[in-house]
Amino acid sequence: MLVVTCPVCGASGDETDFHAGGQAHVRRPATHDPVNITDQEQRDYLFIRHNPKGLHFERWRCDRGCGKWFHAARDTVTMEFKEFYLITDLPSEELQKQAKGPWADYFKSRANSKSGAKA
Repeated sequence: MLVVTCPVCGASGDETDFHAGGQAHVRRPATHDPVNITDQEQRDYLFIRHNPKGLHFERWRCDRGCGKWFHAARDTVTMEFKEFYLITDLPSEELQKQAKGPWADYFKSRANSKSGAKA
């Protein structure tokens, strides 16, 4: 059983009290430039997801509490949740440093765009 805790309202329960929403931090391309979306960008948005062994970042919805979406960092090997955080936030810097593969690249690009450097 997975124990999930909502960072918005504090509700806690097993995974059946929540709804898993897939990979976190997925940017919908049509939100930003709907006229110039390529077929490849739309395909990637709909079908391409990270599937790592180890640390993974996911979206969850608090079904029995506030109904809000939030993010969770979970180890896919041990099934242990490492952190829950708001939908508009990034995980803690410690977890960002632990991220590997595409997740490490994603968090580095976010850090570069916030500091004004080119990604």
